[in-house]
Amino acid sequence: PSPPEPWKAADVLGNGGRIRADDTVPFAVWTAARHRDDLPAALWSTAEGFGDVDTTCAITGGIVAARTGTGSVPAQWRERREPLPLWEALP
Repeated sequence: PSPPEPWKAADVLGNGGRIRADDTVPFAVWTAARHRDDLPAALWSTAEGFGDVDTTCAITGGIVAARTGTGSVPAQWRERREPLPLWEALP
């Protein structure tokens, strides 16, 4: 069988709507595991679960980016972000 849609998984695992770890982390880990090498897909999939989207996306993004590195962030996203502090450019 094909994997469930993110919103269906969020119905079972939680989507952060209760503002508790047990209602937030399982879904974020589920989406990160499904898209472990594709940061944009992981984040869009997480957003499809609704609920506390900024928190679940932050968790999912942290997990996937730890695996893929900053190179997985699309160039267009990097161009539109706020300036980073000067220490970020240090070796």
